[in-house]
Amino acid sequence: MKIEGTAALVTGGGSGLGEATARELARQGAKVAVLDLNLEQAQRVAQDIGGIALACNVCDEDSMEQAIAAAAAAHGPARILMQIAGIGTAKRVVGKDGRAAPLADFAKVVQVNLIGTYNAARLFAAACAALEPLEDGARGVMVFTASVAAYDGQVGQQAYSASKAGVVGMTLPMARDLAQHGIRVCTIAPGLFATPLLKTLPEPIQASLASSIPFPQRLGKPEEFAELAAHIVRNDHLNGETIRLDGALRMAPR
Repeated sequence: MKIEGTAALVTGGGSGLGEATARELARQGAKVAVLDLNLEQAQRVAQDIGGIALACNVCDEDSMEQAIAAAAAAHGPARILMQIAGIGTAKRVVGKDGRAAPLADFAKVVQVNLIGTYNAARLFAAACAALEPLEDGARGVMVFTASVAAYDGQVGQQAYSASKAGVVGMTLPMARDLAQHGIRVCTIAPGLFATPLLKTLPEPIQASLASSIPFPQRLGKPEEFAELAAHIVRNDHLNGETIRLDGALRMAPR
């Protein structure tokens, strides 16, 4: 699918991987709507790239519907969805005090990362399926964000790993489901990336994490994630696939 001139939605677009993806799509000529819980951050990115900023909670039906409608009013109906919004946490099943981890903590991560992804996808897909097909029969493309933790999660990552494994597991059946509408679905599973959250860690810890990556022995660059996301849009034969982007990293237990 051609990126230039196409309307795109980027959830979590106010920082990190989402920001890099919004900037890359805009660089390639897309009309980008930056969706984020933090409207101030979304506005900063949108102003830089000539897009629009919308406050959006991917877990909330009304919030997501309103964001899709507002973006369509500004740019025309979107044919590209980059679903990057998500949260991370680490908590042992049984804490040092002998108590079980709070169920609410697990539920929140699954709610945002898995249910939020499905909510954004289903609403985007419904809007996209109503569009006229392009010359090749395509109507749209979605790119989800998982994590290598979906495959080799570390100690304490039960909720995060389960939520991201759910995104991986949803990718192929959703691609098959939406094939009749000409909507492709792919997922990127990034490894260790130099996002604002990771950069808050002390330098020695960042260096230790980077040294665990076989090659290149450094943290991933958000721009590398964004380049792959944009390539998935352009490559019409990529569908139903989850792509690890991790420098051959396999996470140790801790």
